[in-house]
Amino acid sequence: MSSGHSHGGAGPADHRGRLAVVLAITVLVLVVEVVGAAVSGSLALLADAGHMLTDVAGLTLAFVAAVLARRPATDARTWGYRRAEVLAAAAQAAVLLAVGGFVLVEGVRRLVEPPEVTSGVMLAFGVVGLLGNVLGVAVLASGRRANLNMRAAFLEVVNDALGSVAVIVAAVLIATVGWTRADAVASLLIGVLIIPRTLRLLRDAVNVLLESTPPGLDLSHVRERLMRHPHVLDVHDLHASQVATGLPVLTAHVVVDDSCFLDGHLGPMLDELQGCLDADFDIEHSTIQFESADHAGHEHETHA
Repeated sequence: MSSGHSHGGAGPADHRGRLAVVLAITVLVLVVEVVGAAVSGSLALLADAGHMLTDVAGLTLAFVAAVLARRPATDARTWGYRRAEVLAAAAQAAVLLAVGGFVLVEGVRRLVEPPEVTSGVMLAFGVVGLLGNVLGVAVLASGRRANLNMRAAFLEVVNDALGSVAVIVAAVLIATVGWTRADAVASLLIGVLIIPRTLRLLRDAVNVLLESTPPGLDLSHVRERLMRHPHVLDVHDLHASQVATGLPVLTAHVVVDDSCFLDGHLGPMLDELQGCLDADFDIEHSTIQFESADHAGHEHETHA
């Protein structure tokens, strides 16, 4: 006997407006920084512009994912397009890794052979870039924890802001003390800022795609909690994963007293078990299959 538990619930929060605003700001800053890099000859400014280019692609993916996530579920896609935000985050992370690698390699080359850089132009365009980044951070800040998609977008804009700061500092050093290698050092700093955060984002996205147990959820504790019920004899085939950020799902086979199939206990027991999963572990979507003690002999050998 199996029982499912579903919640209609509200759909994912709508962040399309914020993403559209930040995308427009990022495109504008990108154009400004490309012009500035061409005029000044600054690698740091060009590296920041390259990062901005990936941000434009990433934010476009994030916006498309946010649009898709609002589409309703169908028989063909029972969760709708909720996982689109995870796919978008993984794609953004992959692109950012490539950019970070390029910036590091080029930064080392320029550290050995520093070219001439027009510090005044570099400073002016760095300030413009920073102002645009700060505005983007302000727009996304309150929604950054909503899902992986928004987190990816927020991290990209924050990294851009830090990159702009590095550009400004390098320009000041070149102008005041004539240290031309400051441009290459700033580029390397931007690369170092990009890669660690990107690896963490990629790890989180891959964990969702591999249907790993949600972070912070200990299945041994879940099993122990279910076993506390007086009529539960065993719990097996216990699995938990995430469809998308904030949407964990759990399935379990629960062995109960044979009498429960005869005296009407299963209905109230289902409510109790799913209620404790929701209250104690914040798992709203769960599916529990009730079994008698002798059913284990009929289970497939891959079940555990």
